[in-house]
Amino acid sequence: MAAPARPAVLLVDDEPHSLAAMKMALEDEFEILTAGSAAEAARILEDEWVQVIFCDQRMPGQSGVEFLTEVRERWPETVRLIITGYTDAPAMVSAINDAGIYQFLTKPWHPDHLLIAARNAAKLFALSRENERMALEMRYLTTTAETRLEKRRRALREGMGFETILRAPNSPMNAVVQLARQYASFDVPVLLVGDAGSGKAQMARAMHFGSLRSDRPFYELNLAGQPEDLAMLELFGAKRGVLPGGVAKIGLMQKADRGTLYLGGVETAGPGLQLALLRVVSDGAFSPVGGQESVGTNLRLICGAHGDLRARVADGAFRADLYFALSVGEVALPPLRARRGDVAILAQHLLGDLSAAHGKPVHGFDAAALEFLEGYDWPGNLRELSAEVTRMLILAQDSVLGAELISRHILQAPPGAGGADRSAEAVLTADGTLKDRVELIEMRILRETLTRHRWNKSRAAAELGLSRVGLRAKLDRYGILDPAGRVAADEEDD
Repeated sequence: MAAPARPAVLLVDDEPHSLAAMKMALEDEFEILTAGSAAEAARILEDEWVQVIFCDQRMPGQSGVEFLTEVRERWPETVRLIITGYTDAPAMVSAINDAGIYQFLTKPWHPDHLLIAARNAAKLFALSRENERMALEMRYLTTTAETRLEKRRRALREGMGFETILRAPNSPMNAVVQLARQYASFDVPVLLVGDAGSGKAQMARAMHFGSLRSDRPFYELNLAGQPEDLAMLELFGAKRGVLPGGVAKIGLMQKADRGTLYLGGVETAGPGLQLALLRVVSDGAFSPVGGQESVGTNLRLICGAHGDLRARVADGAFRADLYFALSVGEVALPPLRARRGDVAILAQHLLGDLSAAHGKPVHGFDAAALEFLEGYDWPGNLRELSAEVTRMLILAQDSVLGAELISRHILQAPPGAGGADRSAEAVLTADGTLKDRVELIEMRILRETLTRHRWNKSRAAAELGLSRVGLRAKLDRYGILDPAGRVAADEEDD
């Protein structure tokens, strides 16, 4: 049958009033199909071309995740969303690994949120189809044409804006994204504050694509570690004759005209650069290096800072007038240790990208691996998580990544909901008797060694120079259990 003029959305819920409410929220923009059970929904998918599915998680007979897992196998291009009244972590992990869920919506949902989710899902479906078409084209085009198509694909992905910031339904990032979304629609400078690697550049890019300047260029420059004269050249360009070769240089301030410029590490800017930035923000003008003429620019400036800029203002290291000009809108990004519920989603997303980039088919993490990843403090934030997932992918021998692949400094810590202290130095400097502090280190070593050996006690005991009986006695003494719930093997052969 011919594809409908509007995207088709299938709503699956065993409660008729919920179906009616969802249909009322979406029917003005979408062709709506409804089903009261997973079986009825499967029959509809056999006959209709469906772009998006909203499915309730708790249904009699077959849960939403179980149904969408089957949908993923038969209709992988259909974008799948779960509606749930629960924030059940195991169910979320299962949905990510098995059903490939695009987004979670929590009850009670707001009609506007449901409509935005449907629009974004339909856009993702269209982008996926467009990417497939472009992939076929790229087989027959020249290298120059391939580069042009890749830029188009990247622009399409970036055009998703705030939807690229992955997070769980109850994530602290939800409030941050909402605040950033409000600032994005107003053409004012914004200051993003957060630890290194917390995603400030990604947030700035999302704000650009969520603003009225989204069809104009986006540029970024990290000032951290750059000499002031080099940063001035990159930002303001240079008049002809200043640089070797006698050529003029166009800076980012001019390239980003009518677009957005993100400056990371603004707290490291020197006095001369601070004065030049103040002129840009206040007057919309700058002078190229080596020139006296004034050049106008109509750009939006978003800056990122690591640490408290107010403290640097108080110390006299940062201009107060520049700080107040840059922080008309201020958004604080939480570190990854404050987003433990997001770690599984972020890790799975990184794994998918890395698996495709390296051509190594790996599908997810086992429960024990996710427990260790979620319990770690991640001082390096998203960069450290990406590096760890890359390392696990390289070492993996199976299609599911296990805890034995995780780095030893992450494994060597007791589990806890609030995260664990991952450094031996903290134990060495902590209070307590020598016996208590030595036992704490011993517990970490035992747990890390068993995890690396997949809880094979014979191998762990051999490495540690213990008998199996001695190892078992220590495990009982400290109450150390396999976090995955497996029966630890005592007598396996190597």
